[in-house]
Order: sequence, then C-alpha cells, then structure tokens
Amino acid sequence: MVFKRLMQAMGVGGPSVETVLTNPNCRPGGHLEGRIQVVGGDHPADVSYVALGLVTRVEVESGDSQYDANQEFGRRQVTGSFRLEPGQRHDIPFRFDVPWETPLTDLYGQHLHGMTMGLRTELEVARAVDSTDLDAVAVHPLPTQERLLEALLRLGFRFARADVERGHIYGVRQSLPFYQEIEFHPAPQYARAINQLEVTFITDPQQVQVVLEMDKRGGLFTEGRDAFGRFTVDHATADRTDWTAQLDAWLRQSLHRRGLFS
Repeated sequence: MVFKRLMQAMGVGGPSVETVLTNPNCRPGGHLEGRIQVVGGDHPADVSYVALGLVTRVEVESGDSQYDANQEFGRRQVTGSFRLEPGQRHDIPFRFDVPWETPLTDLYGQHLHGMTMGLRTELEVARAVDSTDLDAVAVHPLPTQERLLEALLRLGFRFARADVERGHIYGVRQSLPFYQEIEFHPAPQYARAINQLEVTFITDPQQVQVVLEMDKRGGLFTEGRDAFGRFTVDHATADRTDWTAQLDAWLRQSLHRRGLFS
C-alpha cells in the first residue's frame, strides 16, 4: 500500500491531459480555440484546476552572462476543482485570448528563425505530480505590423532572425515582461552605415508602438553604437501612409544627423 501511494505521488498511473487546437494559427489580440481532453488514470484523482498559458523562449541577461529560459505568459485557469474517476474522460472546450504583445513567429508562411511558441496545458492534481501538454502555435502579424514589415522588405532589407529578450524598453508602455526583436540585414543603400536593423512591436487594441534600433558600423577610429527611433501607428489609419517612403526618409535623416550617410 505504501509503495502504491508513492507511485501515485510520483504521477504513475495518474490522469493524462491532451489539448487539441481547432487551428494553431493566430494573431496578436486574437484567440485560440480547442478542446482539452482529460482522461482518468488507474486511481481516483482530485484535480485542483486546468490552466492554459503561452510559452516562448526568452534571452535573459544576468551580470556578464546570458542564458535562455522558457517564459509563460497570458496564463488563464479554465476549470476549478473536480473529481476524476479511473478511466473517466472529461472534455473541456476553451477559447484562449492571445495577448496583444505576443511575439510573432511566422511571416508570409515562413517560420521566423529563432522563434518558438507553444500553448501549454497544465493539470494540477492534489498531492501528485502535475500533468502537462504543449502544442505548437504560429503567430502571424496584424495588418499594421505586416505593412511595416513589407515596407522594409521593399526597401531591400533581408530578414536575419528574431528573438525575445526579457526586460522593458525605456519610455515604452509595455505589459509583458519581455519584448521581441526582429533583426534584418541592411538594405544595399544603407550597408555602408549600419550592420543590421532591429524592429520591435509593442501592440495594443488601438495602436502599435514601433521601435527601430540601428546597429551602426564603426569606423577605423570610432566605435559602432546603437541608434534608436520610435513612433506610433494607429491600426485604423495604418493603410493611409506610404510606409516604404516614410521609413526610407526616417532612416536617411537619422543617419544624416549622425554623419553616417551622405
């Protein structure tokens, strides 16, 4: 009997959980739908709750070191406590709201190198090991974000990679404890002045705050330093601007002011 209780505490023969998404594709501010299938194990179990949360990989800087960590966000509990008998099946339909600041993972049908995103289901059983399930999720850009990214591609910038960094950007309203940087190789006309361009979107229901960071090229006697630019785009009016011309003008002016572009 003692051995059996020990095995139960270790999760052996306990309930299993599996999430089936209706569609794994979503956008920031949208939602994911599906069903959570909970099946009882070899013995009765008191389930404390079932919860959902998005998980992504973030880069964390600590002193002089840097490491990757899994970060859960947007967590939501979808059930309270319930009793699960041996072999009993319990289906839980859900609609999970995707936070507006959720990082992008896909662009024009291509996965952004460096990005991971999943929906994690957690089932907590009283006095036992939790059961979890993780399902891959693809996050596509909003129309406003897509217009800005298209403009950069038209200018000749080439996508390099993307990552998520833990922390907050100074002067930017931000609700999540991290932000995404989408990195581009420079367009030919800027290649002598900058090494790369990084784009960050901080999005809410009304607008997108856009942060541009240029990694400047250092000269023989000068050190390359980052230059920042920041502006806001309303979702409702984003299609009224020629973003290719707007971004080109901003980049040229910014580099002119720093004596890096003639």
